[in-house]
Amino acid sequence: MKLLTNKIEFPDVSLASKEGILAFGGDLSPERLLLAYKSGIFPWFEAKEPIIWWSPDPRFVLFPEDLKVSKSMRQVLRNTDFVVTINKDFEGVIKQCAEIKRDGQSSTWITSNMIDAYIELHQLGYAKSIEVWLDQKLVGGFYGIDLSNGVFCGESMFSKVSNASKVGFITFIHNSNYKIIDCQVHTSHLETLGAKDISRSKFLNYLK
Repeated sequence: MKLLTNKIEFPDVSLASKEGILAFGGDLSPERLLLAYKSGIFPWFEAKEPIIWWSPDPRFVLFPEDLKVSKSMRQVLRNTDFVVTINKDFEGVIKQCAEIKRDGQSSTWITSNMIDAYIELHQLGYAKSIEVWLDQKLVGGFYGIDLSNGVFCGESMFSKVSNASKVGFITFIHNSNYKIIDCQVHTSHLETLGAKDISRSKFLNYLK
């Protein structure tokens, strides 16, 4: 595990630990974050920890053609009162993602510094948010990085009412043409939608 300096660079991802930890330190500048994502690396750390950079092997991804939509979800999508938008309230989405309590986590990894950094990436056109509204209230959504190479790197999602985040995710996939969605690490929620593990080397090929 390497301690990063002010220089915008990362060690080769092959040097990551078995758990996927590659480096720590550095900053959350747009230049470093974009280099990280283009290199198959992402930051993930809790408050009071240094910035920790990860490149896990295997990588959890979704190929859009593998998207699974259950019969019950198809009915929800047909009859829903949800409204799905893109980039209408990025700040609202990332702050809601930070506030949602998650099993196994004592504190949020979406710190105030992370929020500021990704809002800046959004302003620069790299970070996207997908919002799900019900009765004009924000009830679900997610955000991530669009690398403009056919890869969308998902970061976090939230849902305040049943099926809200699934409706947003499925609608997003149906209305985009990405080659691959990076889900980073395994979640049972995304596995039910068709996400699966692939090798890090295979994932890196999609970033070229």
